[in-house]
Amino acid sequence: MSIMAPPKKYPDELRQRAVRLVMDAQKNPTGRRNAATRIGAQLGIPADTIRGWVRTVEIDQGVRPGTSTDDATRLAELEREVTELRRANAILKSASAFFAAELDRPSRR
Repeated sequence: MSIMAPPKKYPDELRQRAVRLVMDAQKNPTGRRNAATRIGAQLGIPADTIRGWVRTVEIDQGVRPGTSTDDATRLAELEREVTELRRANAILKSASAFFAAELDRPSRR
């Protein structure tokens, strides 16, 4: 069973362009303040959305502390695997208890 991600509201090209513009504006001391708000208004994207994208890119680049996208994806995969293994263990335990009980019963010959 695979879970499909919801469709993205903004194309990847627009996301990359917005992030690049904000990061470039932040390099300039005069354009640093409210860069996401200004660029968001120009592109029709909420400033908080752009700030989130920039934060994610900075974490992925190692500029800002946090869990990178690759690490978060790997953690989610491992958590799914652990859940699946726990479920399999529970099934095996109940099956072994069932068969152990069958062996303890006296046979009818």
